[in-house]
Amino acid sequence: MAQVYDRLMADAPYDQWKNFTTEMIRSYHPDTRSILDLGCGTGEITRRLRTDGYQLTGVDLSAEMLSIAEQKATDDIQWLKQDITRLEGLQHYDCVISYCDVMNYLTEESQVQAAINNAYHALNQNGLFLFDVHSKEHMEAHLMGETFAEVYDDLSYVWFCDPGEEEGSVIHDLTFFVQQEDQYVRFDEQHEQRAYAAKDIINWIEEAGFVLKRMTADFDTQPKTDGNRLFFVCQKV
Repeated sequence: MAQVYDRLMADAPYDQWKNFTTEMIRSYHPDTRSILDLGCGTGEITRRLRTDGYQLTGVDLSAEMLSIAEQKATDDIQWLKQDITRLEGLQHYDCVISYCDVMNYLTEESQVQAAINNAYHALNQNGLFLFDVHSKEHMEAHLMGETFAEVYDDLSYVWFCDPGEEEGSVIHDLTFFVQQEDQYVRFDEQHEQRAYAAKDIINWIEEAGFVLKRMTADFDTQPKTDGNRLFFVCQKV
């Protein structure tokens, strides 16, 4: 999906993720200099934060996504192919971020715990871990059982969302038709996401050693406990 990802995400609120990050940094760790972006995709949030003068490292499991990110970036961002549940050699960051429901792609509780623990160990003392997830309520009310489709001149897709076997999980079956010269080429992908109860996420945050400084939703910087997209602001103390 890397080749069409930016087209499909053209309206994504990347600036809101960036603004949320800088606001939380100002509030809780204004001396931040370095940021690690876990699940950076094609680097849209990473590049925006780099323009504010932070030193950035982007990590993703997809070599194709990272290739596109590197082609777009003009600054000295480090791009690394790694699994965020098995990070290696990444330490001494002031802030770790993981946005755009990256954590929902971790479909086992142990994987989420591992990612949170890895973020903790990648941080300096007082460092921040900022991440978001689709809430269980959003997944159940707005995704499960739904079908989405869009048609452009050179690209179209159909997206089916079916309940998975595990509680809170959704299977995404996607079919794309992409124009290549004078014909359309079809390709199919299947993705799985899982939503977790907020109370469980908070437990895993605290078990890793973080202090939860703020929980909010839908890009609001004020504390909130429910919404479609939940945000967690964690500090290593």
